[in-house]
Amino acid sequence: MEPLNLFYEEPEPDRWFRYDRYPRRLIRRIVRGKPKPGGQQMVAINLMKGLDKLGFPYRFNNYSYIKKHQNEIACIIGKPHVLLERRWINPVILGASVYAHASEEPDLFTKHPNVKRILVPGEWMRMMFEPFYGDKVVAWPVGIDTNEWQPHNGSKTHDFLIYDKIRWNYDAQKATLIDPILNAIQKRGLSYQTIRYGHYKPADLAQKLSISKAAIFLCEHETQGLAYQQILATGTPILAWDNGGYWLDPVYYPEIKFGPVSSVPYWDERCGSKFQDINHFDTALTGFLAKLETFTPRQYIMENLTLEQCAKHYISIYQQVKKELNN
Repeated sequence: MEPLNLFYEEPEPDRWFRYDRYPRRLIRRIVRGKPKPGGQQMVAINLMKGLDKLGFPYRFNNYSYIKKHQNEIACIIGKPHVLLERRWINPVILGASVYAHASEEPDLFTKHPNVKRILVPGEWMRMMFEPFYGDKVVAWPVGIDTNEWQPHNGSKTHDFLIYDKIRWNYDAQKATLIDPILNAIQKRGLSYQTIRYGHYKPADLAQKLSISKAAIFLCEHETQGLAYQQILATGTPILAWDNGGYWLDPVYYPEIKFGPVSSVPYWDERCGSKFQDINHFDTALTGFLAKLETFTPRQYIMENLTLEQCAKHYISIYQQVKKELNN
């Protein structure tokens, strides 16, 4: 098997003087400890985990090798600066950690004709990119580590874990969505705990899930949604706020309007239930609780989003590009 040539780097520009990013990196490591991988970096990490499970070889950030083998495909997982700051001659598969919107680089394939595919995390994002990139944009989700995220058979002391990933207009959303949800739960005598995106370690999420019967997932929209899929992988059903509507990133909205989007883009009836807004929450909660024991969310993950399955999908995209290059 021909190894994949994978590339991923976090952007780290110089701030005050040339090359000061290196001492700043060392100082951060000393002061803060080992950095925690972010969601986009996890795309690279979990792809490599999947390839390891398949026994499929790869090189990681081997710029010296790829420069000497210009006919081989460079798989630039992200971020865009890895493509833009180097002179790539190799054919390129770019993504899935790339642009928030194609308008950031509408002439991508003109400026970089060696880019053969651009990968995005999910289908609604693919549809948003399609007017710019046509059939060269492909939806590809990274896999979930189902060994790390497993069901816990101990005592469940809480009815719900509320996962709060509200990103914009937080005070308003707290008043109109979060607080009414908490009030509705309390009125029913149900117990809950909360966790907020960006303010926890993976071990914190795992611990809270281990004592929760179910989860409520609150997020405007997700391109893939690793956290809610980790929750599903533990066998924890989710009642998800899935408002639909427009993509609300304030950098782009309302100048750019695209919809409908989803907070749970990978989902079927085994995962749990959804509600559109607070007016539908109480009815959705009643139905969710009635069916709680029938949901099988881990089964959905095992059939669709394991490390191995998603790595195989990536390999198939690579092989398709390679076939086209050889024709």
